[in-house]
Amino acid sequence: MGYFASAGQILVNFAFVILISLIVLRVLLQIVRANFYNPVCQFLYKVTNPVLMPMRKLIPAWRNLDLAGVLLAWLLSAIKLYLLYALDGRHLGLAGLPLIALADLLDFVLMLYFGLILVRVLLSFVNVDRANPVVPLVYQLADPVLRPIRRRLPAISGIDLSPMVAMLVILLARVLLVGPVLDFGLRLSQGA
Repeated sequence: MGYFASAGQILVNFAFVILISLIVLRVLLQIVRANFYNPVCQFLYKVTNPVLMPMRKLIPAWRNLDLAGVLLAWLLSAIKLYLLYALDGRHLGLAGLPLIALADLLDFVLMLYFGLILVRVLLSFVNVDRANPVVPLVYQLADPVLRPIRRRLPAISGIDLSPMVAMLVILLARVLLVGPVLDFGLRLSQGA
């Protein structure tokens, strides 16, 4: 692969990660019912509304889950993967692309939560300004994942082990859930 193809892959990956992040964060913030008046939430809504609102007319939400947002994130992931493979000079068959895109999106969400939990742990160790609009969002996004673990695993000597368990579960899900879906999609894509 040439230098320009490598640079193209970096640019494509960067652009699509930003777009997918905006959509996924909006979907997740709707699920946890984050404060709409938070400036970060308002930014995400203003940026994503021009695309999601027309889609929502065709694809309504199911409970708190914005299905239009999920579909858009999945489509963006599929386009990203197709472009990355094309820039690498490889052909990605369309038969497996939906599964590969699903695996890529699941992996993205898992790693996003890994990062959110890590940031939440770091925030608990330092004195942060609670008025910062990002801080409550980190807590609102991470706590629904940590809460069920906390109920089953009480704090030991005042130390909350739920973030460590959640991060371990996320890493195992990447190997045991995302890996097989990705492998199956690649096999379908190659016609094997």
